[in-house]
Amino acid sequence: MMDFKMGEVLGLMRQTAPFLIFRFLIYFGITLAYVLATGAGAGLGYFVGHIGDDPSGYSAWGGLIGFGAISGVAYFLREYLLYVVKAGHIAVLVELMEGRELPQGRGQIDYAQEIVRQRFAQASTLFGVDQLIKAVLKTFNKAFFTLSSLIPIPGFQGVANFINTVINLSLTYLDEVILAYNLRTKADNPWRASQTALILYAQNYKVFLKNAFFLAFVIWGMTLVVFLLILAPVAGLVSLFPGTAGPLTVIIALVFAWGVKQAVIEPLGMTALMQIFFNTTEGQEPDPEWDARLNEVSDRFASFRDNALAWDKNNGKG
Repeated sequence: MMDFKMGEVLGLMRQTAPFLIFRFLIYFGITLAYVLATGAGAGLGYFVGHIGDDPSGYSAWGGLIGFGAISGVAYFLREYLLYVVKAGHIAVLVELMEGRELPQGRGQIDYAQEIVRQRFAQASTLFGVDQLIKAVLKTFNKAFFTLSSLIPIPGFQGVANFINTVINLSLTYLDEVILAYNLRTKADNPWRASQTALILYAQNYKVFLKNAFFLAFVIWGMTLVVFLLILAPVAGLVSLFPGTAGPLTVIIALVFAWGVKQAVIEPLGMTALMQIFFNTTEGQEPDPEWDARLNEVSDRFASFRDNALAWDKNNGKG
């Protein structure tokens, strides 16, 4: 039995529809940039290829170069996407879970961004916190979720590796859940609040593992359906660019599916895990034993304490 209520999750999605639309427009724009850059690169490569004797080969290389260029731009935009899109959506979801009213339309997005600015004055601070959370979670999950060490059955290694991969995919949104804890507690010190949230997660990790494992199949199953539905239209679109086919069709279809996943499907899993985290940890205090365990398995965990002290000092609280 799962520990989240899908009806409530869908209700939260409905109430934050302006943010879902905002997310969709952002990620659709990124997807469109991928398509145009890939197509333009393929067309240019095809043209250059006519000078030589292999237009199709040049076209494929041109498409891949265009795809790579947009990937580089998207990489540098990741801080902005976290600060404005993901953290903003988390902020309004937290407000709803706390029983507060939200503005409608564009006002909801402005309201969310103001909340994020109050807790994280700079995007770089939020990004730094998020990256450190991911590093600690990765180490912790690797130490505690290695299935083959829990079930030492001969010949089980291949199955265990597959299940471990699913487990890692299922825990993708935990860093966002910990950011939600920051916003819910209105933490003055995001480093200390994140440290506390990590301990609370660790001492309840079996609850999250069970639910996240189930959600991983739901989310990736929905993403696969989107990919299969979009594959034929993308093939028709790619055929408009001379000399392109095959791998580029699959790549662009994957990008489309990724865009829909980021915009619409991913928030379902994130919201469900937020619901579980808040309900499970309600009234709990961080267990010193798990604090010690986190320090043992991750050298990066101590950085939260150091950054928290530096934050207090810089803000006149040290």
